[in-house]
Parts: sequence; C-alpha cells; structure tokens
Amino acid sequence: MGGRQITEADRRRERAAQKLRENLSRRKQQVRARRAGQADETDGLPAAKAGDDADTAAKLDESS
Repeated sequence: MGGRQITEADRRRERAAQKLRENLSRRKQQVRARRAGQADETDGLPAAKAGDDADTAAKLDESS
C-alpha cells in the first residue's frame, strides 16, 4: 500500500490543532454562557478583589 509515514512533526501539528479546536469550543461556550447570563466556568485563578493591593499580596507571599 502507498501509505504515507506519520512523522513526529505531523503528530505535533495534529496535537496543536486538537488543542486549538478545544480552546475554540471552550471560548464559544463561554460566550454562549455570558449571553445566557450564566457564570463562567473558569479553570484559572480568581480575579483580584477591588480592595486587594499588590503590596498586600507580596507580603502574604513572603510570609509562607
């Protein structure tokens, strides 16, 4: 059979393409949730509160 060999570069490209598709799907889901008035389901760190100060965060970090 005249099958083409799959190289490591091809595998990397395919993994990157899959990650991009997942990211796009997640972003679309976030936009739909915002339009529907639902809260975002984020995986990252929570946003800083209005009263938080960078100096306070640094002091807390140094104490640990």
